[in-house]
Amino acid sequence: MNPLYGGIDLHANNSVLVLIDEQDQSVFDKRLPNDLTKILRQLRPYQRRLQGLVVESTYNWY
Repeated sequence: MNPLYGGIDLHANNSVLVLIDEQDQSVFDKRLPNDLTKILRQLRPYQRRLQGLVVESTYNWY
């Protein structure tokens, strides 16, 4: 099972989620509404492979 690494670019109303493999190939790239249930549902198939997840947000989010 190849590991994946992810990033979330957090905006006011939506987030862009990207997952990449060890060869820097994108395996998931999607803009989603800022709804935790929807985001987790989209990430669930990758859960076991996901090694790390970073979040980039603007200064308005704490």
